[in-house]
Amino acid sequence: MAHPYTRGIAAFLLLFAATASFAQAPMQAQAQVADPPLPAQKPDYLLPLYEIIGFDLLVNRINYCCGTDRIDYAVTLDSINHNLHSSWTVDRDPFSVNQLGHPYQGSMYYGFARSAGFNFWESAGYAVAGSALWEIAGERTPPSRNDMVSTGIGGTFLGESLFRMASLVLEKGGGMNPFWRETVAAVVSPSTAFNRYLQGHRPETVFSSRGAEYYSRLQLGLMGTVQNAQGNSAANVRNEAQADFALDYGMPGKDGYQYRRPFDYFAFQATATTANFVESLMTRGLLAGRDYKNGPNYRGIWGIYGSYDYISPQTFRISSTALSLGTTGQWRHDDVVVQGTAMAGLGYAAVGTINSAAPSVDRDYHYGVAPQALLAARAIFRDRSSLDLTLREYFVSDVGNRGGHDNIARADIAYTWRVKDQHAITVKYLWNRRDANYPDIGNRGQSRGTFGIFYTLLGHDHFGAVDWK
Repeated sequence: MAHPYTRGIAAFLLLFAATASFAQAPMQAQAQVADPPLPAQKPDYLLPLYEIIGFDLLVNRINYCCGTDRIDYAVTLDSINHNLHSSWTVDRDPFSVNQLGHPYQGSMYYGFARSAGFNFWESAGYAVAGSALWEIAGERTPPSRNDMVSTGIGGTFLGESLFRMASLVLEKGGGMNPFWRETVAAVVSPSTAFNRYLQGHRPETVFSSRGAEYYSRLQLGLMGTVQNAQGNSAANVRNEAQADFALDYGMPGKDGYQYRRPFDYFAFQATATTANFVESLMTRGLLAGRDYKNGPNYRGIWGIYGSYDYISPQTFRISSTALSLGTTGQWRHDDVVVQGTAMAGLGYAAVGTINSAAPSVDRDYHYGVAPQALLAARAIFRDRSSLDLTLREYFVSDVGNRGGHDNIARADIAYTWRVKDQHAITVKYLWNRRDANYPDIGNRGQSRGTFGIFYTLLGHDHFGAVDWK
């Protein structure tokens, strides 16, 4: 996959501002918590296959026509046969292509199956099959195992989040007329919109949220650099405008809501910036688990989470697809509510320098197994303000089979004051650090701290505190 898709995903992130219109509307009352009759007929197993083949053909032709490496897309029967009998490798496509474009491509495969009526695991199978088809018959280069992870698995985690958000727009609407509901849903998940068109936009094909509690917010503002150690990166943008969208879906505590399907709880965040288009794209969701209570003031869920992260703070970048053991919960007492998630797990990650000053020494990026952890917390005070803290760490080991490692840490702290209704002001500090060590080039360090102020549009329920009886 080549640069047209990198530009495309940057464009769709900027269009996330359109979701603000539905965030302000109250949730409609749910008459039941049972699953809806997603389409009544049996799913057509061939429909997503045809769509995936057609999509791969379209991407191949666009890249052959407009890409810089046309020869890579001049696919023939001989190249397909060669790839079928080749050993799988680790390719060296640009970082944004492999770690951002490929997961989005995988989310399209996944969305074709999911919106045709298949469940999470069946749709994941289509995403993996679509990735394998592309590796064998979509391009002439040898098939790569790193693309199978980012496209098939990362694309599944990203695809389910996009599918659920598109469905939420269609279900809740936020006062939008049918045309704008369908348009915004199409921006969020194009493959879902395509199958909606084929299905005649029938109401029963909208995937039900079953009344899930959700918290959403949109932030628009400016960030300025307060600390910068570029290391071996030549990138140097001190100030930037940002648009940040976040959604927590299926938050624990609501009476009657059950976690029976993968991603019945998930968190999604995307940040677009004038510095490098996509500063971050991150999602995590509960794959299998259960809810629990601990006294009258605490409710939570725990289990196995799947996650896809892409982080690019100008001087370096990291992307990871992972499985983790974790828990998400809410504690409340009087006028104070604390929500949080803690996770620890293992992923497959890519990491590297942006605009390296010595590209012949520092290869663009490297792959490795990555133990990782996350701690996220939000304290809500009388529905008037909130303090958010998110800590992430990734230890990318045996990078590129060179015997080295990368240690990535990220801290995000923000204070939000609700001025009136859904309108608020946020001040934020974001810190990223990379410590790299390789036997051939020694130790390398990079860090960046930024401070900013944002206008924040909160969702229908302000800070997202969940009430229970």
